[in-house]
Amino acid sequence: MAVNLDPDQWLTRLTKAHDSDLPELKRLDGYYEGKQTLAYMAPELMRELNQRLRQLVINWPRLVVDALEERLDVEGFRFSDDAEADSELWGIWQANDLDEESQLGHVDALALRRSFVIVGANEDDEANPLITVESPLEVYAERDPRTRAVVAAVKRWEEDVPDAESIKHATLYLPGLTTWYIKKNGTYVPDPDIPPDHTTLDRPPVEPLVNRARVRDRGGVSELADIIPVSDALCKIATDMMVSAEYHAIPRRWAAGLTEEDFVGPDGVKTSTLTARIGALWLSENPETKFGQFQEAQLKNFHDTIDTLARVVGGLTGLPPHFLGYVGGEPVSADAIRASEARLVKRAERRQRAFGGSWERVMRLAMQIRDGAAPANADRLETIWRNASTPTLAQTSDAVTKLHAEELLPDEAAWEMMGFSQTQIARLIDMQQRQTDRGLGAQFSALFGAQPPAVPGAPVPPVPEAPVPAPPVPIPQIP
Repeated sequence: MAVNLDPDQWLTRLTKAHDSDLPELKRLDGYYEGKQTLAYMAPELMRELNQRLRQLVINWPRLVVDALEERLDVEGFRFSDDAEADSELWGIWQANDLDEESQLGHVDALALRRSFVIVGANEDDEANPLITVESPLEVYAERDPRTRAVVAAVKRWEEDVPDAESIKHATLYLPGLTTWYIKKNGTYVPDPDIPPDHTTLDRPPVEPLVNRARVRDRGGVSELADIIPVSDALCKIATDMMVSAEYHAIPRRWAAGLTEEDFVGPDGVKTSTLTARIGALWLSENPETKFGQFQEAQLKNFHDTIDTLARVVGGLTGLPPHFLGYVGGEPVSADAIRASEARLVKRAERRQRAFGGSWERVMRLAMQIRDGAAPANADRLETIWRNASTPTLAQTSDAVTKLHAEELLPDEAAWEMMGFSQTQIARLIDMQQRQTDRGLGAQFSALFGAQPPAVPGAPVPPVPEAPVPAPPVPIPQIP
């Protein structure tokens, strides 16, 4: 770790490291967006075509990332010594629209190796610190090699100005200090409109969301790393197939004994090349003229190659066969679907564990900014994730009902297994309490003819005493 660096030196160090990282990040971003260039094409052919060939992009990289991200949904946070989700932390989450923003962070982390979350004070709402999800194309952070914690980070972005050159900004995050810069004459200088912000934080308020970190490389690995060569091969084969479909799949006609004069209309205008190619009627008064057509190509070799490449992608990424659509991969039952998704589910659960630790550190930062210090049990915070698998509702209901009937699951655990969110569980608890109150009220009324108090703790109205029966009248005895 670099020591004894002033803010300007830190800014220079981080921006240089970020600049060296940007080309690879932009390449990965291009593959996720389906904007990669055509590969495996001979340079001589590319020069001859002179950009007239338009490639067919089948965007498997986006499929690989999105299929994994769709199983990463945060449902809440709770402390390990508390069975219920923490409502205050979930309020901070909702106030920052992190239901939607967290998905963007997960996508960038999976595709671009990492994304970032920045936490800061919220002047408009002190109870809910400001939490923003950031792209690795704009943010870079350096870690301490011993503790693995972030020691410095920078965010750079451009502000578009109408009818003028864009303004380049930078924000430097250090422990206890945040400084804003603006670029003038090619050099970053402190922004005169925003004074430095001194905080009590012992670390920068920046937390990376890292995908597949390694022991020696905490920067992460993209989910696209293994499939980019296969994706390039697919786009090349698909493009070749479209070219072949143009020249070989449509039957090609031939004619012998025709001259150019035979392709002149009655008005003396020469027939267009397109009309001749798509099947206009050919006529000739020359008895020696012969017509015919060549055998069309079936393109089966392209289909088989694409099918093979799909199997390779499935093996590398754990995607089920029906996700990739290759022949023979259609599931025959619900059990077959669940079995085919086993690797994908396990991969999603691994990402939940890795991203969960980052989100927990984000919420600790939020509590520290809001309250001045994190609570004593903050280290026992855990992230609640939605079940990454796709079991059928009937199967889940049957399993939960049996466990609940045997009193092996309390109500809230059963609701969690059913996939209800923490907000839905809170509503169910409230509804269950109201239903219990109504049942007790009905029993009270049936027994005593009066309703119990509506407000907990209010005095119970006196129950009228039952009338004392009169003593029996003696029956005279007949002698």
